[in-house]
Amino acid sequence: MIRVLLVDDEALTLELHRGYIDRIEGFEVVAECSGARAAVTAVLEDAAGAGVDLILLDMTMPDGSGLDVLRHLRAHGAEVDVIAITSVRDADVVRQAISLGATHYLVKPFTFAALHERLEQYRLFHRRATDAAGPATQDEIDALLGASRPAAAVTLPKGLSATTLARVRDDVRGHDGAWSSATEIAERLGMSRVAARRYLEHLVEAGRIERGARYGAPGRPESEYRWRR
Repeated sequence: MIRVLLVDDEALTLELHRGYIDRIEGFEVVAECSGARAAVTAVLEDAAGAGVDLILLDMTMPDGSGLDVLRHLRAHGAEVDVIAITSVRDADVVRQAISLGATHYLVKPFTFAALHERLEQYRLFHRRATDAAGPATQDEIDALLGASRPAAAVTLPKGLSATTLARVRDDVRGHDGAWSSATEIAERLGMSRVAARRYLEHLVEAGRIERGARYGAPGRPESEYRWRR
């Protein structure tokens, strides 16, 4: 479980973000703070009682900025990860947040999908960072750095819809690593097998899902797909 500290001076925002986190498997809110000083105390004195892996950190609060929080934490050797959550768009603030170790900078207001995407990227980064031990190869270093950065947008081929692509992607992802054929996915989504296969093959090329071969029936094996872990 990735333990999350929410820091924001607005109660409604804390409630909204807590609701978002509750919807994402593998993350749990262990503490909430409404100010900069309380956030520093929560991390350095472990007020949550369970430790903190990740802070969703507002950049503007009455008793200090998110940058102040980051400076204090780094000065005291705290290695907790941070995603900046703010309405501040100033490029200098963005640069400072990144230089102080923020893995992402998310501008308010944002959708659940936007936060979900950043947290999935962070999950991969956290897992690779946790698994890393001893001297790392260049490939391992590149993978760790790449996991902390947003994936580049993929241009859809002609005839594919972003909305339908998201439905296919979410269906495959929602089956927890289980293999499904294009026919099975098409039936679940109410679309043709040929259309489903086009979207699935696009996701394979984009590296989001993997393709396998299903044997058992006479003749040519059928392709099957699952989420790439």
